[in-house]
Amino acid sequence: MGHHLNAGIEDLGRTWDVPTIGLFSLVTSAGLIGVPLFGYVYGYTKLDWALAGALYLISGLGITVGYHRLASHRSFRCPDWVKAVLLVAGSLAMENSALKWSANHARHHARVDQEEDPYNATKGFWYSHCVWFFMKSPYKTERYAPWLRKDSIVMWQHRWYVPLLLSGMALPFLVGYAYHGWIGGVGCFLLAGAGRIFLVLNSTFCINSVCHLWGSQPYSRSNSSRDSWWVSLITLGEGYHNYHHTFPRDYRNGHQWYNVDPSKWLIYALSKLGLAEGLVRCDSTKRVGTGPRNAAPGRFEDIAVEHVVTAKAR
Repeated sequence: MGHHLNAGIEDLGRTWDVPTIGLFSLVTSAGLIGVPLFGYVYGYTKLDWALAGALYLISGLGITVGYHRLASHRSFRCPDWVKAVLLVAGSLAMENSALKWSANHARHHARVDQEEDPYNATKGFWYSHCVWFFMKSPYKTERYAPWLRKDSIVMWQHRWYVPLLLSGMALPFLVGYAYHGWIGGVGCFLLAGAGRIFLVLNSTFCINSVCHLWGSQPYSRSNSSRDSWWVSLITLGEGYHNYHHTFPRDYRNGHQWYNVDPSKWLIYALSKLGLAEGLVRCDSTKRVGTGPRNAAPGRFEDIAVEHVVTAKAR
């Protein structure tokens, strides 16, 4: 299998991204070995668990609301300071800057299940889950989301991404150190820092893998996207992926009132506070055909625009 992967990479001009592999290996080792080992020897405090939970929600919503529904799909509008807060929160997830993340995601929608799809599920579970993350793509990604470089907040966060990420990793250690010295700092860093990042990364990866391999397709069978209610529980509402691929600009991934979609709830709450407007809602009765998938339009912003029926919040 390794030989097959290497051959495919060489044929397409792809190379392994060694720094990313090294960083991910460190986070994975800390999450799978360091966290349980430290917990067995020293244990974790209530502060460690509380901060880990809070940062999971903050960084997760930064990805789902800031990177995904705002920067990638422009599903709503908000003041620049709100956008900046959301993108800074997304920085804490260690999933790259909003510019790179959103451009990759735009390419995924425009070329889903094709060779240019960055996390092409037709190549199997592990490729779509994380192997793609370790490669340098030969394709020009930003042409699928030309609006990103025109966004001053997106470009600000892109320039400051590394300091923002490092600050977010230092925060748990400093909080733990202030509470219980060096042992407290190490414990809080492991659980609320490295361990939490490992969980957020893999929950996001589940959308690319699980939600393209297993689940239901109530809205369209024109691509591999699927709805998975349990993935929505760990991804703050992103698991309703078949709906999302059918209506990508909708600010709701779970459009039914009973769907668990905390990201939708946050956007709706922001609109009620006057901090978001232009919430895009689509008509779910207009479904894409179930026949073979045709190539999507080259310009991502043209996808599914015909389904938009109102910009009012639910």
